[in-house]
Amino acid sequence: MYFLISIILIVIDQLVKAWVRGNIPLGGAIPFLPGIMELAYVQNTGMAFSMLSRHTWLLALLSLGVSLAIGWAIWRDKLPHPLGRLSLALILAGGVGNLIDRVVLGYVTDMFATTFMDFAVFNVADICVCVGGALLVLYVLRFMEEPGDGEGKA
Repeated sequence: MYFLISIILIVIDQLVKAWVRGNIPLGGAIPFLPGIMELAYVQNTGMAFSMLSRHTWLLALLSLGVSLAIGWAIWRDKLPHPLGRLSLALILAGGVGNLIDRVVLGYVTDMFATTFMDFAVFNVADICVCVGGALLVLYVLRFMEEPGDGEGKA
């Protein structure tokens, strides 16, 4: 079930990115949520805030390695609580969504641009990674077993 969640989110990510590339000129933007956000078309060869922008293939290899490790952790049920598995599924979806862009296009398509504050432009995959990361922190704080405990904190 968690791999299915990842696949659905990867498909949504890729569809939104394809729509943006086909309907918004590079560097252009259209209104989305007035006063909050617009849809823009930005090509990002780096990671968050364009860091490592000249190292797309390094980021692709890193994404591949992390995605394989997370996929293995889901497959082997390394985080037994549903919240842990969901967090991994979201992180996997985001990692693979941006990995596809890096390998196929040589850049990641970003589109969500906040208009109420200066912030990095981001995409569906980035949202998946951030929400998954936050849920993983919650899982670790709330449900992860203490070493030698054998029981969770629940």
